Amino acid sequence: MSSLTTGGSIDLARPVMDAADSATHTAAIAARLERLPLTSYQRSIFAIIATAWFFDSMDLGALTFVLGSIRQGFGLSTAQTGLLSGMSFLGMFVGAACAGLLADRFGRTRVFQASMIFWGLGSILCGLAPSVEALAAARVLLGFGMGMEFPVAQSMVSEFIPAKQRGRYIALLEGFWPIGFVASGLLAFAVLSVADWRWVFILQGVPAIFVLIVRRYVPESPRWLASRGDIAGADRVMSDIEAKVSQRLNGAALPAPSPQFIEARGTRGLSTLFAAGYAQRTAMLWSLWFFALLGFYGLTTWLGALLQAKGFPVTKSVFYTIVISLAGIPGFLTAAWLIESLGRKPTLIGALLGAAIACYFYGAAADQVQLIVAGLCMQFCSFGMWSALYAYTPELYPTHIRATGTGFASAVGRIGSLIGPSLIGFILPAAGQSGVFALGAGAFGLAALAVLLLGEETKGRTLESISH
Repeated sequence: MSSLTTGGSIDLARPVMDAADSATHTAAIAARLERLPLTSYQRSIFAIIATAWFFDSMDLGALTFVLGSIRQGFGLSTAQTGLLSGMSFLGMFVGAACAGLLADRFGRTRVFQASMIFWGLGSILCGLAPSVEALAAARVLLGFGMGMEFPVAQSMVSEFIPAKQRGRYIALLEGFWPIGFVASGLLAFAVLSVADWRWVFILQGVPAIFVLIVRRYVPESPRWLASRGDIAGADRVMSDIEAKVSQRLNGAALPAPSPQFIEARGTRGLSTLFAAGYAQRTAMLWSLWFFALLGFYGLTTWLGALLQAKGFPVTKSVFYTIVISLAGIPGFLTAAWLIESLGRKPTLIGALLGAAIACYFYGAAADQVQLIVAGLCMQFCSFGMWSALYAYTPELYPTHIRATGTGFASAVGRIGSLIGPSLIGFILPAAGQSGVFALGAGAFGLAALAVLLLGEETKGRTLESISH
């Protein structure tokens, strides 16, 4: 089997080459990648990664639609429900932290494939759980697989797509999250009409067999291979990519590579995250991820249950949550356009502030119309925020630490997403729904402040020029 289909051979025992030589070879691979016209070949790789992301997002969104049913079925208190809803985020914290380190050590495709096995198994075990304790454990396993996939998928797309289209495609990748969320709601709506919540999880675990397609058709990142010093492997995979791109262009000659300059790096491993030039980026990203995810998951996980608390029956609360979430589709499409026209920073700040304002009005809604309108605005901005966030994060670190930096930022965010749903379980009885949404608004506002004060613009720059 060719290196393109296996992800390339990786000699872990190979001694690391001189830093200057490694930088030269990495720059050459980057130049060859950046000069490639965007064809159906790169889009097919993106489509495969995005489809896996879609299935993953369905599993993550399922709890929003069945949490009320689970709460009733197990007779859980508000606080217990909040703790249960946070279990998947505990798994995501561990998965995100591990995945980045593993992907930078063993390769993008291997870790990406492993993540799908974990979340597929976790989803099926959720459906088979005989007790709330078993369900909580299965949610941790499910979250572990999800946490593994997200930072690795971001790194893979950012390393394959040329700079001029990179932000837009990563934003489109994140757009498969609201589509998956809505699809999960539609599945839950259909299943809950004829069966209980367990079948939602069982059915959503089946697509994990998609790992077989990923294994066959997605190559290892040549940027990563070069950063590891595997020049022969990087050249082999890069030549395969160039041949397939040329084939899509009917054999036309490819443009000449433009020279890329990369400094020989003086730091390796986790210390890079806090080295000169990266420490401020790390502080900004960790603050951004923590507060953005605290606000988003704290609210989104509880949306269905909060609507039920307002007196809506189970199926109607699921229906309204789906309707509100539909606004996420134009939200991510708008963000995908804005990040390449206005830039990452203004798009991200605008989406966060818009979500904060919409949260306030959602919590203060006096009737059903106000509730739906404010909810639509909230989800439009929230999913737009996700697109910009995922486009921005992997751009800020060099290839040898990209998945690790992205993974740790995501892991810090998962702490926020773990705290958010649990915290709301305690705030809701004391402060009511207005207090819950005030918390979300404040969290989004703090995330926007971090980007405003500490962020830098990356629009239109190659990964190498940003990270070196």
